[in-house]
Amino acid sequence: MEEKHAYYPVGTVNDFPAQIGRVAHVGEVEIAIFLNSAGEIYAVENKNPHPKGGPLAEGIVSGTYLYDPLYDWKIDLKTGLVQAPDEGMVRTFPVIVKGGIVFVGALALEPAKV
Repeated sequence: MEEKHAYYPVGTVNDFPAQIGRVAHVGEVEIAIFLNSAGEIYAVENKNPHPKGGPLAEGIVSGTYLYDPLYDWKIDLKTGLVQAPDEGMVRTFPVIVKGGIVFVGALALEPAKV
């Protein structure tokens, strides 16, 4: 079965200050959204893959990487991969911007909670 994504509005571009995470909900999923200094927007599940967990929205963005201050982990916002020497993966979501509105893609089966 092919997975279909639907795009859900999570705010305007101005709602996302550069290099600071913001939290949005799409269905039951809590998503951390980041705008980097190049103007690119990334969305990842707001759930740290570290065994002790924690939110990712409080991380620090540099380029396309998220630096997690809790465990000193570095996560690629494009792929969700935790960088060596640590291991793990964060769920990523596609992002599009239309008319200044930011939309996050999620499985169509997940209802939007806006």
